[in-house]
Amino acid sequence: MEKVFVSWSGGKDCCLALHRAVNNGMDVRYLANMTTADGKRSCSHGMSASVIKKQAEALGIPIAQKPTTDENYADVFTGTLKEFKRDGVTAGVFGDIDFNAHKEWIENICAGAGMKPHLPLWLEDQTKLMEELIDAGYKPVVVAVKADILGQEALGRTVDRKFMEYLKGLNQGITPCGEAGEYHTLVTDGPLFKKKLVIKESEIVTRGDHHFLEIQKVELKSK
Repeated sequence: MEKVFVSWSGGKDCCLALHRAVNNGMDVRYLANMTTADGKRSCSHGMSASVIKKQAEALGIPIAQKPTTDENYADVFTGTLKEFKRDGVTAGVFGDIDFNAHKEWIENICAGAGMKPHLPLWLEDQTKLMEELIDAGYKPVVVAVKADILGQEALGRTVDRKFMEYLKGLNQGITPCGEAGEYHTLVTDGPLFKKKLVIKESEIVTRGDHHFLEIQKVELKSK
């Protein structure tokens, strides 16, 4: 059984990559989540690092959260992979779909750490990927949107087939998985979750060109 880590943002794509990894018999030892230098936010989507940590607890998978800056991000990521390798991890799983520059970055970083990269979603049909995630029973909640494409009313919505139809109806050319950054999610429940993640307190804020569901408090609930 191949021992792997999953690069983790808390959202739908990495969650589906995790789901496939487990279903393919991989032994997922860690989630890897890079944070801002102060350790307060995930670098990926600006989500509170404490919320991501709680989500990992709900999944029952250890998470490595490492503070980084723009200047040392690659070095910290590589160092984290080398730590995993010392624990027997030989490969990483990534939820990337179609951004070639990031695929190259992943391949270079993994090569530098002596790891094999797996990109189980790469170049697959985005609508089918979303249907697979939804039909498997995962519950992604919209936590960030590009302000010029989606309004604040999308925040907090569960991504289901109804939401996918809503995106189509906007006629904005939004990619089903939001691969151009149109929207980001936090997965709160699903078949791999040992407990549900319940958002108890949140507010809507705008930073730069994005609206965010700023989550202040989450709780774990038995299923």
